[in-house]
Amino acid sequence: MGWGLKSISFTEFMILKKARVLVVDDDTDVLFAVRMLLKPEVQEVVTEKNPELLLSLLSKQHFDAIFLDMNYKSTLGSGNEGLYWLGRIREKDPTATVIMITAHGDIGTAVRSLKAGATDFIVKPWHNAQLLETLAAALEPKEAGKATPAPAARRPASFAEFSLLGESEAMQEVFHKIEKVAPTEANVLLLGENGTGKELVAKALHQRSFRAAKPFVTADLAAMSEGIFESELFGHKKGSFTDAREDRIGRFAAASGGTLFLDEIGNISLAQQAKLLTALQNREVIPVGSNVPVPVDIRLISATNAPLYELAAQQRFRKDLIYRLNTVEITLPPLRARGDDVLLLARHFAGLYAARNRKPTPDFAPATLQKLQQHSWPGNVRELQHTVERAVILAEGEVLRPQDFHFSAMEAATPAASSTSSEGPLQLSEVEKATIMRVIERHHGNITKAAKELGLTRTALYRRLEKHDL
Repeated sequence: MGWGLKSISFTEFMILKKARVLVVDDDTDVLFAVRMLLKPEVQEVVTEKNPELLLSLLSKQHFDAIFLDMNYKSTLGSGNEGLYWLGRIREKDPTATVIMITAHGDIGTAVRSLKAGATDFIVKPWHNAQLLETLAAALEPKEAGKATPAPAARRPASFAEFSLLGESEAMQEVFHKIEKVAPTEANVLLLGENGTGKELVAKALHQRSFRAAKPFVTADLAAMSEGIFESELFGHKKGSFTDAREDRIGRFAAASGGTLFLDEIGNISLAQQAKLLTALQNREVIPVGSNVPVPVDIRLISATNAPLYELAAQQRFRKDLIYRLNTVEITLPPLRARGDDVLLLARHFAGLYAARNRKPTPDFAPATLQKLQQHSWPGNVRELQHTVERAVILAEGEVLRPQDFHFSAMEAATPAASSTSSEGPLQLSEVEKATIMRVIERHHGNITKAAKELGLTRTALYRRLEKHDL
């Protein structure tokens, strides 16, 4: 279970059992998943795809709680459809318990919905236990005759909300550091291999901070060339370069008041490091084409899988920038060092993808669990997630067997290549290149799908394409 996630008490269990719940979302997969989850837990679940029918439903039947999506394929088109329908619900029943369903990118709007009268919100994709906990907590004040807690008193998001799960000692240490650091203004440096969940930790830090109601802005530095680095981070003025057709704020200004997450910080050049350091020291940025500083108020979280201290010793990374980045340092353990967390996460992803694909949650054969524990997981949690997703989709029965699990082509090629001869490193590079080409061809040039099969991020795959001149 996610550390910090409380179990459902007997009182909450009884409240859920008596509840009538309405779920309004235009995504049939979401409706199916919530219905399958809630059906055995509550008295009645009603699902509705069309929000236009919402008021009619409320006229005919009382619901103890309403799950309401933030966005619909309507003519409103503003991204605030959820706020509109929340207002209509509260016009009809000011005491209605409404839980908003939102994506990570809409959290700012979801927080506005709390001020507009929503009781709480959940973030897609959610963890089942967290959704039940949120529903029980939303219903409890009414059952006890208490007022709904004010938005400012809302409990922090659980780690499970971000799929940050783990019972291993290594992950307990990570969760402990998040709890201690999140409420502070300290800059945080996240270290760890690809696929260990650094962005999930960044989001958890933001949501448990005093800046949670403000923006969380991500910048993938590995995808920024020298030419667009300043424009992307600091903004630009109209006419400052050929394609600058209008003024644009950068990621720093967009995150002002909230959190800026700089991913792949170890990949930037010394020139880019100098510009970044100046912005952090002065707490202001100068847009390209301007000489007027723009003050910014951000909490900085950075992440890398690069050996920063080795790079600093080689004078390839500025030591003074490292000091700015790592007031607190959190190292995420590789999956191979997390013991039974592999099985915990596998079951979590199996339930998630079974619901998403309208399948019953599968069991794992004992031999399958052994196979998963014995694999080294070079792609870490991301590789496990993709492997389980494929298995759930392709499996014939309701029990996942060893033959349902196929590890990434990149990993499968490595052992054989490394033991062939004294020319191993050269052959390994050639095998990697051939594997990448084969997977890309299989997906007809679709980089997203190819990266997913290889257990890589799109950025990591692009770097390998550049490395092999593909």
